[in-house]
Amino acid sequence: MTYCVAIKLNAGLVFLSDSRTNAGLDQISSFRKMIVYEKAGERFMVLLSAGNLSISQSVREILQTEQIKNGESGEPITIWNATSMFDAVRVLGAAVRHVHERDGAALQSAGVEFNVSILFGGQIQGEGMRLFQVYSAGNFIEATSETPYFQVGESKYGKPVLDRVLTPETPLNEAAKCALVSMDSTLKSNLSVGLPLDLVVYEVGRFATDKLICIDEHNPYFRMLHDSWGQKLRQVFDSIEDPAWNGGSTQVPLMVPPARSGPLKKITNPLDKLI
Repeated sequence: MTYCVAIKLNAGLVFLSDSRTNAGLDQISSFRKMIVYEKAGERFMVLLSAGNLSISQSVREILQTEQIKNGESGEPITIWNATSMFDAVRVLGAAVRHVHERDGAALQSAGVEFNVSILFGGQIQGEGMRLFQVYSAGNFIEATSETPYFQVGESKYGKPVLDRVLTPETPLNEAAKCALVSMDSTLKSNLSVGLPLDLVVYEVGRFATDKLICIDEHNPYFRMLHDSWGQKLRQVFDSIEDPAWNGGSTQVPLMVPPARSGPLKKITNPLDKLI
């Protein structure tokens, strides 16, 4: 499995992915899930992928040369000449459909689902940053201010901290820290996600970045974050009062009648009814 997260903020974009791929307990390998497309001063794009590894690798390969028709009957559109991120993600969607047309029937006959999930974001000169999630059919949705991030893969473990922390106004460094905490929570709870990690931070309007790092188990910042997050969570947990069942000396009793619901009914003999 895998875990990838992409975040769109007013200040820029943050991308983070793990590198673990497994096909069973004794078939664990590392493959990078992130690729960066950069033409300094003109365009900057990042792709993160999850799902069937052979499909995602094929999509990435085909995307380099994939073309779609230009509605104005001009030069075919590629990710390298697209004038908007919308056109660029249309090319990506076409690449996904291209792979499906080529391999879908063979995969189905072998009992393999055509499964790929992609995050694709960046900025092309002349427009603002945009972030998309692309599905197995090549269709896609775009991030909004109400939903400033997307996840693919094992998303449930790292989602709570993203929901509690991120807003469009979140600074880039804080968002990068939040993404790493989200990843650390996933690493802790799911063995199918693993180091090393790839992290990219992009500042709006730069059309390039030098904030690109591979994080392994020896990275001092990630080790500090892992230790600190666990310790602080425990401290916060310990600071919360235990439930007082009799409501004695507490200001927050647990055993109070609910406003709208009745108590849970006990079944005490075979003749009792559920309702």
